[in-house]
Amino acid sequence: MVHIGQLIKQTLKQRRKSVVWFAGELSCSRTNVYKIFSKQSIDTGDLMRISRILEFDFFEVFSKDLLKKA
Repeated sequence: MVHIGQLIKQTLKQRRKSVVWFAGELSCSRTNVYKIFSKQSIDTGDLMRISRILEFDFFEVFSKDLLKKA
């Protein structure tokens, strides 16, 4: 199973964006960003917003994981 919080953290690092920048884009505190990083799962609406901000299709990762287990 994909740990979405860790994947978001990794993608943010690959994009060379800071937690402060990400918090600003999400209109939340840095504390909430760190809470996102610790989540095993996330609301699809939130994931869509994060996908747009980071310009990365997190849903595709889940689709590929689903196909591997089929």
